[in-house]
Amino acid sequence: MTRVTSSGNPPAGDAPAGRHAVVVGGGLAGATAALALADAGVRVTLLEGRPRLGGLVFSFQRGDLTVDNGQHVYLRCCTAYRWFLDRIEGAALAPLQNRLDVPVIDADRPEGRRLGRLRRDPLPVPLHLGRSLAAYPHLSLAERANVGRAALALKGLDLADPALDDQDFGSWLAAHGQSPRAVEALWDLVGVATLNAVAGDASLALAAMVFKTGLLSDPGAADIGWAHVPLGDLHDRLTRKALDSAGVRTEVRTRVTSVSRRDDGSWSVQVPGETLDADAVVLAVPQREAYDLLPAGALDDPGRLLGIGTAPILNLHVVYDRTVLTSPFFAALGSPVQWVFDRTRASGLREGQYLAVSQSVAQNDIDEPVAVLRERYLPELERLLPGTRGATVRDFFVTRERTATFAPAPGVGRLRPGARTKAPGLYLAGAWTATGWPATMEGAVRSGVGAADAALSSLGRPRPRHLFAWDGAAGRGAPGPAVREGLR
Repeated sequence: MTRVTSSGNPPAGDAPAGRHAVVVGGGLAGATAALALADAGVRVTLLEGRPRLGGLVFSFQRGDLTVDNGQHVYLRCCTAYRWFLDRIEGAALAPLQNRLDVPVIDADRPEGRRLGRLRRDPLPVPLHLGRSLAAYPHLSLAERANVGRAALALKGLDLADPALDDQDFGSWLAAHGQSPRAVEALWDLVGVATLNAVAGDASLALAAMVFKTGLLSDPGAADIGWAHVPLGDLHDRLTRKALDSAGVRTEVRTRVTSVSRRDDGSWSVQVPGETLDADAVVLAVPQREAYDLLPAGALDDPGRLLGIGTAPILNLHVVYDRTVLTSPFFAALGSPVQWVFDRTRASGLREGQYLAVSQSVAQNDIDEPVAVLRERYLPELERLLPGTRGATVRDFFVTRERTATFAPAPGVGRLRPGARTKAPGLYLAGAWTATGWPATMEGAVRSGVGAADAALSSLGRPRPRHLFAWDGAAGRGAPGPAVREGLR
């Protein structure tokens, strides 16, 4: 068996006596749970099957380029993820906009390419977006007025109402006077990127959380932040450094094969060549892996985990021989292109420009050959960005995450389990658990905090004072409805 132990961590046999927790999974949820438990004085072992930490938020090398598997951003309202960045000392590497400002290009207009913007003013909600929507060129005057009325109705929804989860967002929008164009040019512009589903396929409960929290809670809630360095610098290198400093034993290339409870109430975690004893176990892995590892009786209906669907995200990576985009990013309408980001500096590219095209709801494209995607998308970038005309494409490649997120379909809320299971000492974490949020970095961090809270309560250990907290969270096993992050 090949395993790598992070430097600075004592072998299991030499670790100080006391309570021991094993966290299975080294993504954001698992790393958060491990840090929280270690900060409370629990001895922690973190096991990750991949050769790196970060889960679905990672980087890799392609020649001289450092490439993120996909574009991930967060919003100012993502208070848990912002806490995590502070905890790993990475906040300065992923700054926020001073003020929400999203260029929106529509290249499919009879009069030619048109640029609009979604930006906020320093005014209270909902006036902070009033001027932007009033001047938004991609909607008619009547559509803009109807958007305002729908936003007020959305603001009035009670996120604690379970009936919202059974409705789809598209039907709700249609019932509130939203035209197909308004759905495309505004509601799906935001919703597809945050939910990874079009309005008609999304739970009203999750969509309402996105819009109420991101656009209707605080004037600055939707300000966008993103990593100005490779994601691996944050979610592998700095996270591993923080885990090391906290005394966590971190093992990568170590896949857990079974988790079982002993007669004395302790836990046995089996990996190739070793059995770990634990007082608490956190399963911070995707729902299907969790289903395979759950012991009998841990959930009333473990099969419900298999009912939580998944949705893909496709990323296209294009390297040009010159600068073709002068803004950090833009969103597109009237095109299969959704969001485009400039990743030149973060990737280490010294000449030309590197753009990442982020495509959510990618079911139709996720398995297409690279040549087909190149033929489809490069002409679209030429329509959207005049600067690409005549530019040489030095490289074009694709990254695919076929199970990037859980599918936020109506009814998914009743399938998502909380942090606690029926087996004492066994906890669940992951963006797919019952955080009240869709599948994002924010939801993943919140799930890790919820699992750690539950474990610490059972272990009789005090909650670290600096651990992220929200109203009513301390001492609970899982967070209730809260606020949510933006694009992945």
